[in-house]
Amino acid sequence: MDMMAMVSTMLAAQQGALQSNIAATLTRQNADMEKSTVLTLLGAGQPSLANVGPGVGGNLNVTA
Repeated sequence: MDMMAMVSTMLAAQQGALQSNIAATLTRQNADMEKSTVLTLLGAGQPSLANVGPGVGGNLNVTA
């Protein structure tokens, strides 16, 4: 093998490794986003008070 072929091969290998790392990162981020979306749609976690009237969900005065 001549020198240019070896350099070209090493550069191609580095580029392939970089593309694999980017693909893995994007796949992981996409999976995290999908998980978050599903949990939001299922209403997991704290119940949302975004669609209730004023005063609902506030403190209750039980001494009165």
